[in-house]
Amino acid sequence: MTNKSNENTAFASEAGDKLLTFDKPLVMGIINLTPDSFYDGGRYGNLKAVMQDVEEKIRQGVDILDLGASSSRPGAVEISEIDEWKRLEPALMEIRKQFPLCTISIDTYRAKIAEKSAASGANMINDISGGNADAEMFKTMAKLQLPYVLMHMQGTPKTMQLNPSYPNVIEEIRSFFKEKSEALNSLGFNKLILDPGFGFGKTLEHNYQLLKHLKDFASFGYPLMAGLSRKSMINNVIGTNPVTALNGTTVLNSIALLNGASILRVHDVQEARQAIELISYYEKL
Repeated sequence: MTNKSNENTAFASEAGDKLLTFDKPLVMGIINLTPDSFYDGGRYGNLKAVMQDVEEKIRQGVDILDLGASSSRPGAVEISEIDEWKRLEPALMEIRKQFPLCTISIDTYRAKIAEKSAASGANMINDISGGNADAEMFKTMAKLQLPYVLMHMQGTPKTMQLNPSYPNVIEEIRSFFKEKSEALNSLGFNKLILDPGFGFGKTLEHNYQLLKHLKDFASFGYPLMAGLSRKSMINNVIGTNPVTALNGTTVLNSIALLNGASILRVHDVQEARQAIELISYYEKL
């Protein structure tokens, strides 16, 4: 099921205490710590509720927990670094305490948050800006040597959906991945995961072009992540909404797996795991 270019890829932290392997696709479970997420904002407004969500995702077989404390929904207003860390730190510390063996990703575009998170037990960083929002991020990742999700986004969450346009969306994102990966490689860093950024500065047509051509990005030799869960690219086609978009999510996750995705970033772990198992069985025949 994985791309030949990354099927044996393995990433570890500098201390070697956490290993990510991609011999089969992984499930990244979204843990929202924001009050204004597009799907479940405010649902997990206290630490007890967050931990219940974490426990359920672990029970369902999540491979990576992705903690986000700053909303990246279309139109979202940027919060301060202080507020982001205030939201993030208690959950990160409690998850690490209760589940010392779980793999924790931090969804942030700030280098200082990445550094603080690593010091508090985080295992990887998921940057929606691909290093564009903070000039120190690449140097910080080179120092931390933790796996890093490099995502493409046109604009910022506040502006990205105002009028996204590309001469050729596939070629532009290929150029973006090439430029950014070479910059990181020059700093001695290669623990990269590539994410084309579905819904982040893309029209409906752009999103489906990227899904159709996802395997094109495998030529870089890095694992690919697909974040399709409950997004408007589903709802705008079949008339659902974020609450009723689970079936559509599973359909698009299955297409992403067939096109080479190594990680599915989702709200619904069990259904993503089932999609992986079914596609895996299908591809073995």
